[in-house]
Amino acid sequence: MPQTSSHSDPGFCRDCLTTARVEARRCHACGSPRIIRHAEIDQLTLAHVDCDAFYATVEKRDHPELADKPVIIGGGKRGVVSTCCYIARIHGVRSAMPMFKALDACPDAVVIKPDMEKYVRVGREVRRMMEDLTPLVQPISIDEAFLDLAGTEKLHKASPARTLARFAARVEAEIGISLSVGLSYCKFLAKVASDLDKPRGFSVIGKQEAMSFLAPRPVTQIWGVGKAFAATLERNGIRTIGQLQTMELTALMRGYGVMGKRLYHLSRGEDERTVHPNEGAKSVSAETTFDTDLSNASDLVPVLRRLSEKVSARLKASGIAGHTVVLKLKTADFKGRTRNFKLEDPTMLADRIFRTGLHLLERELGQDRFRLIGIGVTDLADAARADPPDLVDPAAARRAVAEGAIDKVRQKFGRNIVETGYTFGTSRSTR
Repeated sequence: MPQTSSHSDPGFCRDCLTTARVEARRCHACGSPRIIRHAEIDQLTLAHVDCDAFYATVEKRDHPELADKPVIIGGGKRGVVSTCCYIARIHGVRSAMPMFKALDACPDAVVIKPDMEKYVRVGREVRRMMEDLTPLVQPISIDEAFLDLAGTEKLHKASPARTLARFAARVEAEIGISLSVGLSYCKFLAKVASDLDKPRGFSVIGKQEAMSFLAPRPVTQIWGVGKAFAATLERNGIRTIGQLQTMELTALMRGYGVMGKRLYHLSRGEDERTVHPNEGAKSVSAETTFDTDLSNASDLVPVLRRLSEKVSARLKASGIAGHTVVLKLKTADFKGRTRNFKLEDPTMLADRIFRTGLHLLERELGQDRFRLIGIGVTDLADAARADPPDLVDPAAARRAVAEGAIDKVRQKFGRNIVETGYTFGTSRSTR
């Protein structure tokens, strides 16, 4: 284990949950080497759960012939890698890497276009299993969440650690994907722990070891420290978390403002954030990168419509709606451009998302050519508040009814069975 633990610490077998004997390296009941030990394992209750290479793992589950092959989720020569399996990572492939670089690094990779509807569906299955453990589940993205299992020992007749191990085994058995668990006393260290031993990991970081565990690690391990801020810290001679641990709060705040306060506390393993079930994803979006730069409305509008339908499907599947529509563009010279419009009421309808996005897009058409377009919604709300009757535009109600009918047909026969006039026969040059 990466954290400090010994063979005399309490522990159990992750496969059969049998209590581990002192000094035993394998389970005496089932022979598994997957014994987890830690001095504080029976006291810690806050976890971060992260599905392993989620999109790629789902595809391998659905296509067993790909089990031993490198798989990249992405598409298009000018696209980027959404994610990849661990075999591809061994070859140097990484998320957000340009596709041409990924295929140079791993020419034998199998490339699969993302199927977000399927991934959302599987993510919701995992989420429901999480909610069987505790009501305190805070989703961070489609495939990860924080859980607080304090007070659940009597309900599950087991410590939070054993309950989480049982949950991981259940997900593998019933859904067919794997996940990694980080267990600690605070959010920051639970998230750090979940990344320590992927895939199928279960790592523990306790209070007693927090300072020494963090000290040699790079400052980029701290939530909110990206490449730019890390470069600033390095210019000031700060590279490790241990260096931050020697600095006073006043000095860090004087040098880095509010972020200095965060550096001070997190470097010491101090994180008072609690798990809030209602604080989930902040936005839902979809985007695509073109094989060739596009500038004409006749090329861009059908893509915008198709992306709006993807966003709508994810919102409806999740039971949420968005108050603000956001259009994302990237020009041929890689300059990003974001435009947004706040609606009077939140929406989950493809029609409203598309028409709002179209209004924003029309203002951008002219001189520039675009290599990427995306559409999404933010300011998320419960679907119960979404799309009240539009008294100004009566036709909107008819379009909403038609969209509902199309959704039912697609649920029964597949998404490609019905296309709108905007998307029918559109170019296949996008990923």
